[in-house]
Amino acid sequence: MAWSDISVLRNSRFGTAPTKAELREWLSSIMFGIDESKEALGVISQWEGYRPTPLLQLTKLARELDVGIIHYKNEAERFNLRSFKALGGAYAVYKLLSQRVEIETGIASVSIERLLGGEFSEIASKFAIASATAGNHGRSVAWGASMFGCPCNIYVHKGVSQARANAIAAFRANIISVDGNYDDSVRIAARDSEANGWTVVSDTTYPGYNEIPRLVMTGYSVMFAEILEVLGEARPTHIIIPVGVGGLAAAVVTYFALHCGDECPKFIMVEPEKADCLYQTALHGVPRRARGGLGSVMLGLDCGEVSELAWLVLERLAYAFVLITDEAAVEAMRDLGATRIDGEPIEAGECAGAGLAVLRNVKGNPALRDALGISSSSRILLIGTEGATDPERRENLLLRGLEAQMN
Repeated sequence: MAWSDISVLRNSRFGTAPTKAELREWLSSIMFGIDESKEALGVISQWEGYRPTPLLQLTKLARELDVGIIHYKNEAERFNLRSFKALGGAYAVYKLLSQRVEIETGIASVSIERLLGGEFSEIASKFAIASATAGNHGRSVAWGASMFGCPCNIYVHKGVSQARANAIAAFRANIISVDGNYDDSVRIAARDSEANGWTVVSDTTYPGYNEIPRLVMTGYSVMFAEILEVLGEARPTHIIIPVGVGGLAAAVVTYFALHCGDECPKFIMVEPEKADCLYQTALHGVPRRARGGLGSVMLGLDCGEVSELAWLVLERLAYAFVLITDEAAVEAMRDLGATRIDGEPIEAGECAGAGLAVLRNVKGNPALRDALGISSSSRILLIGTEGATDPERRENLLLRGLEAQMN
């Protein structure tokens, strides 16, 4: 089915997952379990500047769009990095460094206080990290490396703005430019790291590389713990999740599936039509490259290849796969900026409005509402993945629309 600004594919495998007990065991074995997510919360909550980000209730928009309630998890205020990615890359750096300390000293489960206190600075100074990024993940990895005193090399492709590269470099990371797209930068970072003995901290998986992305996704689970702490038993019926390589989506699905049992929300995946790797994968049943040509204004979602581990989870538990246009994303970003919470606008980045773009198309479209299982009583959770990670670019998009993408 296709609409003016949206394409939807229902998942034919939805509802074929194993029993709750089998599902919990399976997810814990390939992703993370409840205890691992609790550990992540315990560690990250000790970092300087930690506080739960706001879960906003968008009452006016819910009324306009004829749904029961809309909650928006506003990650624009996550530490000083303005993105949920702050939780993942930095947490993976912590876990990997603690493992290295144990190997070299025999000290198991070294505390976060000892690592932050510099007790193992000599080990950290020789533990080099590398990563490829579209901006936000690399910033998190560089921040984590800086926090613990590790050398860091971040690969950025030609679509990454200078402002985003500068934000990463501010954490003393070595910036390496790649003349290609995000997927090219992932491959080059992996190649160089193998040659130089660096440890790659990526948020996507590929053959032989699963464990570290699992750590990244476990770090993301802190966000979902915060959400359920606020909502209690009033769980969402639908979660609309922006998708790049699929790491965030798989983490959302895993956490809520582990905690919600038989009342699991419908998980709706949304990605740019120009970067439709998950949609194409769902359409064909096996990992496929994006056919949209890439170049989306939603830079953090502009990925050509889906994470293989993420697909294992999403092929069973995602409810639907949705494509949106860049125009729809910019309009949703503008709508969020016009929404006032306690008198203040919502500072949403280019990717953060993707979920709202889907809901905008649901309004007045019975076929689409039915395809996504949305009604006037639905409780919708939107993941507002980022704030103004590149303020100048965001302002240009709000003022001039997609023509600003060329500048």
